[in-house]
Amino acid sequence: MTGDHQTLALVLFSAFVAVTLGITTWVSRKRQGSAEEFYAGGRLFSPMENGFAIAGDYMSAASFLGISGLIALFGYDGMLYSVGFLVAWLVVLFLVAELVRNCGRFTLADVVAARMRERPVRIAAGTSSVTVSVLYLVAQMVGAGSLVALLLGGTSASARTWTVIGVGALMVVYVSLGGMRATTWIQIVKAVLLMAGAIALTVLVLVRFHGDVNGLLNTAVAHSGHGAEFLAPGLKYGGDRTARLDFISLGLALVLGTAGLPHILSRFYTVPTARAARHSVVWAVGLIGGFYLMTIVLGFGAAALVGSDAVRASNASGNTAVPLLALDLGGGAGSTGGTVLFAVVAAIAFATILAVVAGITLASSASVAHDLYVSLGRRHAKRRSEVAVARLAAAGIGAVAIALSLLAQDLNVAFLVGLAFAVAASANLPVLLYSLFWRNFTTRGAVWSVYGGLIPAVVLVALSPVVSGSPDAVLPGLDFQVFPLQNPGVVSIPLGFLAGWIGTATSSEPPDETRYAETEVRSLTGAGAV
Repeated sequence: MTGDHQTLALVLFSAFVAVTLGITTWVSRKRQGSAEEFYAGGRLFSPMENGFAIAGDYMSAASFLGISGLIALFGYDGMLYSVGFLVAWLVVLFLVAELVRNCGRFTLADVVAARMRERPVRIAAGTSSVTVSVLYLVAQMVGAGSLVALLLGGTSASARTWTVIGVGALMVVYVSLGGMRATTWIQIVKAVLLMAGAIALTVLVLVRFHGDVNGLLNTAVAHSGHGAEFLAPGLKYGGDRTARLDFISLGLALVLGTAGLPHILSRFYTVPTARAARHSVVWAVGLIGGFYLMTIVLGFGAAALVGSDAVRASNASGNTAVPLLALDLGGGAGSTGGTVLFAVVAAIAFATILAVVAGITLASSASVAHDLYVSLGRRHAKRRSEVAVARLAAAGIGAVAIALSLLAQDLNVAFLVGLAFAVAASANLPVLLYSLFWRNFTTRGAVWSVYGGLIPAVVLVALSPVVSGSPDAVLPGLDFQVFPLQNPGVVSIPLGFLAGWIGTATSSEPPDETRYAETEVRSLTGAGAV
């Protein structure tokens, strides 16, 4: 990239960081000592504001950079990510949003602990939430490294390393100083910027082809290097039975994982009522649906105008397809329009990453402080002390995410998010659904459900081609691969549900009918909700 690209993009980066730090500083002057202020922003956001914030939280680097890159490289099979991420919101809308808002207070563990023995349930759910959050953080920070490496004109390891460290430092500042209120406004600003950028690029792609979608697809096929197979199923997931099973596993993870993501569930607590939570999801679905339709146009546009080989040459996983597309749409390398459009898109992508990592870090630090810290001997700690622990936890989680991100720099960010979704669907979703809908569910069942999904998911990922045994693995020089699939969802999700059922069936503890009845009434009516 030219010096003009670097200068303009860095100016825009700096402007966004300055604005968001200004928001954080302004919010930090307000009262942030109470848990409700820090974790839920005082529950003062309107459905529209929260809907934009949910969309800003969900439309991550995996969506903007990763999915478009996968479509540019693999055509139809890459498009399946867009479908999975969008369909997942139907599960959230119809099964989770209102009930979670009524039953919980700040975290997933609040919902389960409403009718179980608190300590073991909170430890299990808190551990799972932190694990999912760290995996999701790694995906965002890998995206940041790829983006800035492209901006600086290469794939320098030092550039990626310092970018990841810088993003980690910023997310700790956002969370520690501003809590949920600052995080929400950062996400709203980011959602508006991202939608505006995606709309502009989509319009430019369609204008380039005079509105002829068929012409766009034909050109993408011609420049993909795969011929007609580019628009047919199977280019990435259809080679053999293992690849097809991997696709089924990915689909299950994407569709079921959203309802178990801690940073998404925590957003339902920032509105005053369950009805507002449902309206928030309606707003979010509208924004997210439009966005994912546009990622399909951007992915095929990158294949058509940039070419799959050029995308792959820039970044083997396709994470830089959208910035390269912007450069071409603006007039190409060296042109003023290309420089401006590339810099704007790069800045929006960077803003996307900062906003999402702030939300994930806040959710995971809340799990550490509200669930693990309180359960492990600090049950009677003052709320101010709990918030102080959450701030320290944000720094610790940031350090862990930075270390893991440096190991996974060459993996596609959408693929990494798929792993986080698989763990969320395996460990969090079963216990959440059982707690809300199964009368006979017990504490042992809850604990077994979490660990019965979490442990297999993490172990299978560790023994999969993701970590070793392939050139694209995290540890390419080693080979201890045993599990053939890249996504463990098809195995670990059923195991999570099965473990919850076995734990309940073998439990000597009788189900608490009274607490279930109270939870049912509270979840359906909102009576007694915080």
